[in-house]
Amino acid sequence: MMATMELPAPLGQEIDERLLRLRGLVLVRDLLVERGASPEEVAAHADEADRVRAELAELLAGQA
Repeated sequence: MMATMELPAPLGQEIDERLLRLRGLVLVRDLLVERGASPEEVAAHADEADRVRAELAELLAGQA
């Protein structure tokens, strides 16, 4: 049986918020590509998604 990791409520909320933001950025980036947005606009969303991923990694690494 796999043990689940309990996160303190504020940290769990921070992770949830960042996951939600990341999902939104990825969805919008894909819509921008689909609708022919400029490469700069697509790159801006991709860069922000990378930044949020890095924040998530930092938060999760602090819990390991």
